[in-house]
Amino acid sequence: MENPKQEKKQINNIEFIISFVYIIIWVVMYTLSYYQHRIFNKILWENVLAEWLIITVLMLVFFTNTYVLVPKLLFLKKYIRYISITLVFTISFVGLGVWLQQSFRAQNQQQLPAMEIGPGLPPMELSQSMPAPLGYKMNNEHVQKPILLIFVDYLIIALLVVAAGSTLRILTRWIKEEERRKDIEKIQLRTELELLRHQVNPHFLMNTLNNIHALVDIDIEKSKDAIIRLSTLMRYLLYDSSKGKTSLLKELDFIDSYIMLMQLRYSEKVEIRTEIQENLPDTQIPSMLFISFIENAFKHGVSYRQNSFVHFRMKKVGNSLLCTVRNSKHEKPAKEKNPYSGIGMNNVKRSLELLYQNNYTLNINETNTTFEVTLSIPIG
Repeated sequence: MENPKQEKKQINNIEFIISFVYIIIWVVMYTLSYYQHRIFNKILWENVLAEWLIITVLMLVFFTNTYVLVPKLLFLKKYIRYISITLVFTISFVGLGVWLQQSFRAQNQQQLPAMEIGPGLPPMELSQSMPAPLGYKMNNEHVQKPILLIFVDYLIIALLVVAAGSTLRILTRWIKEEERRKDIEKIQLRTELELLRHQVNPHFLMNTLNNIHALVDIDIEKSKDAIIRLSTLMRYLLYDSSKGKTSLLKELDFIDSYIMLMQLRYSEKVEIRTEIQENLPDTQIPSMLFISFIENAFKHGVSYRQNSFVHFRMKKVGNSLLCTVRNSKHEKPAKEKNPYSGIGMNNVKRSLELLYQNNYTLNINETNTTFEVTLSIPIG
């Protein structure tokens, strides 16, 4: 997860890139206007400057709306005020722009083209102050459009510019919010996984200490061995599981030690069997992922009065790691409606959802005498 300074720098970079793109677009608009009024080697500067004047007005409308009106009004859900101010501002600026453009054109009005009088006679120069002679036809480019139509045309263009700016600003904000939401989800994911792990560790420690307590009165030597094994397990919990991920082989060593520790507690009536495929890849997996299944198997599948069993099997199938935990099932008191639920099992289900989304398979098969959990997760 990026720290706040990096996140702020990333957002500033996005803002800079977007602003740079805006500037490039408006530079292109100015350039197109320049080339539009260039005839051969002659540049009609009066027309170019007149177009640049109205483009400048449109650019001011665009940037004012994008960086002032939208953040200050639209994003704060002041919709009526935003629409009203935007319309008044746009109409006023467009009106001012059209007036300045027409004033500029009037001051720099071009001379009418010379009229050919006849063969051998020099062309007659025409002045703007005098009416055109009878029969003289002006080129269409000299016909002036009514100022009202000019205003309406530029107003429509300005409104389209405003709409485009608002849309881009909203889209930009959505992208930034989406990035921020993903960052928050990453923080929540890590926090929740850490919380789940911290819930598992005390639960496991409590069960293990109960096992050692039971061994103290039965066999001192076995209890000493159990304490040594427990220290090994706690070392794993403190230095490996806290990292979030661990190697598969370390996780299997932890499981094997745990099962051997549990084996010290039970008599030969409890069949404990492990089947681990040889040469499993030492890939990275979430730590403490399988231990809750094994805990539940010992907790709910072992009876001191009846023959019981706990079987653990792990193998690689294609690109997936398949883990199966199977245990005997005995009648429970009626008040235990679902003896196989609990903190451990619920935590594993929640962890799987957070870690793998839908890219895993968890099957629970239950009969009158057996309970089996099969988990398949992808591995590299």
